[in-house]
Amino acid sequence: MRRIDGRAILHVDMDAFYASVEERDRPELKGKPLIVGGSGGRGVVAAASYAVRRFGVHSAMPMREALRRCPEAIVVHPRMARYQEISQQVFAIFHAFTPLVEGLVAG
Repeated sequence: MRRIDGRAILHVDMDAFYASVEERDRPELKGKPLIVGGSGGRGVVAAASYAVRRFGVHSAMPMREALRRCPEAIVVHPRMARYQEISQQVFAIFHAFTPLVEGLVAG
């Protein structure tokens, strides 16, 4: 948390959000090298768990490269409706503390 002009600014990094939701819903995946993304020839990594990042895997990386770096990675297909549902719950918590909430808008 950072204070600016007497206000508290809280930045929440949700870069691994999709992977975290998958770990929450499927506890057997917790701590495993998990990739959320498309597994086809032109698939990309939508999210990478912290366990798979140790191998240099990160979001927006081609899936082929991610699996080359970590062949034992577990790949799950994105469940966008589920991520939206959990995101709404997270933002509801933020809004319980302040009406001044800014989310990243995909462009």
